[in-house]
Amino acid sequence: MPSQLPLPARLQSVQRQHIEHVFQLGEGLDVPQLPAQATIRRSWLRCLNEYQLDPTRPRPARVVPQQTLIEHRESVDELLHVARAGVDQLYQQIAQLGYVLLLTDHRGITVEFRGDPNQDQQLRRAGLYLGADWDERFAGTCAVGTCLHDRQAIICHRQEHFDASHISLTCTAAPIADPQGNVMAVLDISALQSPTQHESQNFSLSLVTLYARMIEDAYFLQRYRDCLMVRLDTSREFVHVNGRGLIAIEENGQVIAANAVGRELIASHQRRWPPWSPHHTPMLGELFECEIADVLSINSATDDQLRAFRARVDNTIYFISLLEPRRPRPAQQAQSLPSSLPGALARLGADDPAMRKVQKLAERLRNEASVNVLISGETGTGKEVVASALHDSGNRSKGPFIAVNCAAIPEALIESELFGYEPGAFTGGRAKGMRGLIPQAHGGTLFLDEIGDMPLALQTRLLRVLAEREVMPLGANTPVKVDIRVITATHRDIDVMIKQGEFREDLYYRLNGAQLRLPALRERADKLYVIRQVFNDVVSERGGRHSPRLRADAISALLAYAWPGNIRQLKNALAFALATTESDEITVHDLPEQCLSQRITQQTPCSPADASNHTDHTLLEMLKAQHWNISAVARELGVSRPTVYRQMQRQGIVPPNWLG
Repeated sequence: MPSQLPLPARLQSVQRQHIEHVFQLGEGLDVPQLPAQATIRRSWLRCLNEYQLDPTRPRPARVVPQQTLIEHRESVDELLHVARAGVDQLYQQIAQLGYVLLLTDHRGITVEFRGDPNQDQQLRRAGLYLGADWDERFAGTCAVGTCLHDRQAIICHRQEHFDASHISLTCTAAPIADPQGNVMAVLDISALQSPTQHESQNFSLSLVTLYARMIEDAYFLQRYRDCLMVRLDTSREFVHVNGRGLIAIEENGQVIAANAVGRELIASHQRRWPPWSPHHTPMLGELFECEIADVLSINSATDDQLRAFRARVDNTIYFISLLEPRRPRPAQQAQSLPSSLPGALARLGADDPAMRKVQKLAERLRNEASVNVLISGETGTGKEVVASALHDSGNRSKGPFIAVNCAAIPEALIESELFGYEPGAFTGGRAKGMRGLIPQAHGGTLFLDEIGDMPLALQTRLLRVLAEREVMPLGANTPVKVDIRVITATHRDIDVMIKQGEFREDLYYRLNGAQLRLPALRERADKLYVIRQVFNDVVSERGGRHSPRLRADAISALLAYAWPGNIRQLKNALAFALATTESDEITVHDLPEQCLSQRITQQTPCSPADASNHTDHTLLEMLKAQHWNISAVARELGVSRPTVYRQMQRQGIVPPNWLG
């Protein structure tokens, strides 16, 4: 290949020198400026000879369209669901150092991304973005593409990249393998700028490799959660917390699958004792000097639930623990707290510290009718649900539960609604009068939601009710005795309202005998439990006539969203998905658009508004052409089904099968 080709004038001198070095390697020259890593050299030669990439023509970053990205994400949806926690944790460690994080599928397409929004445009141009294609055949030598080709962790630092437009980048990547050892993804951290020394990225390599293995093992544990597994390590102290080896087995000891450490142990065994069949996988008793009964009895027969066994291949002693499969449980009991809590309180949450505190305090208060409870939290966090659970679990459960939203009743009517009125008390009232909501709660619980919106004048009357335990209906001469427990709720800061003269301090202390503070949904550690509980509730409310499953990619999107409207917004989103889905499963693009990651929606070649405008012009014709197949139209437009439904509603388009 000739070493001298006309170079575009726009290329900087450092890029021109880099291109010259690429050609020198292609000619078989060995000069000091060429990469030291043999892996990089081999990749450069592949780019020149096999892929026929022209180093004089640097390529702009290629970002796939949104619909293509969705398809790539769907193909690894289970991995994305498992990897999300590891991705977030790793990014927290590297963000302040100027790095971004990419997770690609096995074809080099970036399916998950974390980066600084302030560098959005720079990262887009560099290809460090969601949907970017880092396949070596297109992008040339790079950490992701070369990692995929060589199936090993790699640093591709500055001038080690093939494409001259990438030589300011530093990228470090590690493969993530499935339980059979096939590369299914690549974890990469990259930076737009970095020190020139290659050694500056050595720690990055260790960090990325560590997290790739963590994600790989988490995926393995999820994949074989219903199987027996052994966890093993050469150190007794670390087996339970960070055992490196994982092997899934049948109850007879037959090996089903293993993680990277386990696969290497099996491979070492088979190199020494070749299997009689290429499809043969050994028994656990062939790998270790043990009987399967010794392994199956670990949890019941040992104090620390560990046993030491010697590996037959090299006599190394491994300490082994047994992970037994989780037993199937009814959906409504999944992740619930121990049964010591009453059922109504147990269903409020799973393993979240803040909700656990609420549940335990509620359990102590459930029969204390003399203690008024104030529930605080953001709008939509489920304050009425908690109040109802407190009522249902206590000794007043057979009495009425009367819920009143103080913000929803017009100020002119709230007094008559709460206290009731006698016949003829005021013009427009019922001829026979009306029993107020407070008297209706006699013998049970009165729940006053949004108590912060109660007018000051009415606060004075409520204070008297709490003090005297009697109600004076409008127009009446004789008070009515009431036996009620009062639970109130608010999303407002009552302390601030008191200082501003908007809420009576003495009433506040009457109401706040005990306070339950509900966490926002985005802060809860049991979001998955909440999502499944709310989904089951929505399905039940619809009569169970359509009960699709939530696919992993939809769950991942729901877990990643911030939920400013909390559980109420989650319920609306799931109800929308159930109403609009056309299949037996809900996927990520069945969800309302606001629930999707902003970074995903930005990858479409046109903005959502542009897509909507395009839909306005052609939607009716496209629906007719596709025989009213909403999914087909959504794919053609590159938008989600909910977007198509919304545009149909705006334009008044009704499918023929909805008419009459």
